[in-house]
Parts: sequence; structure tokens; C-alpha cells
Amino acid sequence: MNLRRDVFQAIADPTRRAILLLVASQSMTAGAIASNFDTARPTVSKHLQILTECELLEQEQNGREIYYHFNAGKMKEVADFIEPFRNMWDDRFNKLETIMKNYKPEK
Repeated sequence: MNLRRDVFQAIADPTRRAILLLVASQSMTAGAIASNFDTARPTVSKHLQILTECELLEQEQNGREIYYHFNAGKMKEVADFIEPFRNMWDDRFNKLETIMKNYKPEK
């Protein structure tokens, strides 16, 4: 069965977010990534598969090694989707802050 991976489900997992942070600074092999975690390598490989299917990571074959690269373009799509919600909540919090600053409790 071919499952469609959702980018938001992928980044909901803390291990996958940690992998993205690692690979964002430099390309790494699966073994190098796995060495940063206390889980079995097949578990990390599954996380890499999910992140690759969601296009958050890209693979590049270099000899016998496969290097994983952070796909900033895909993450920008995610950030662009989230931005209107962030703006809406910033606006709401700013309004609440203004109300709270002007609030004077009755004595």
C-alpha cells in the first residue's frame, strides 16, 4: 500500500524535527544522522524515508554513500502556509495586550 505522507504529520514527530535541525546545517549520511540518536538505525531510516517522501529532505548519491540534504524550498512552502495564521494570532495577542494594559480592576 502506498501511503501519502503529510508534511505536518512528518514535522509533528520530535525525532524528525531533530533530524531536520541536524541536516539543515550540513548534509549527512544516514549513519551520521543515526549516531546522534539513542534509537536503532532502522528507526532513524524510517524517519528519513518519511522526511524524504514529504520532500523535506533530498537524497544525493555520492559513491556508495547517500547524503541527505535539507530542502529549504519545501520548508518555505510550509512557512508560507503557516504565516497567515501566525499573523492572525499575533494580531489577536496584541489586541489582548492592549486591553490588559488599559484594564483597571474595580475596587
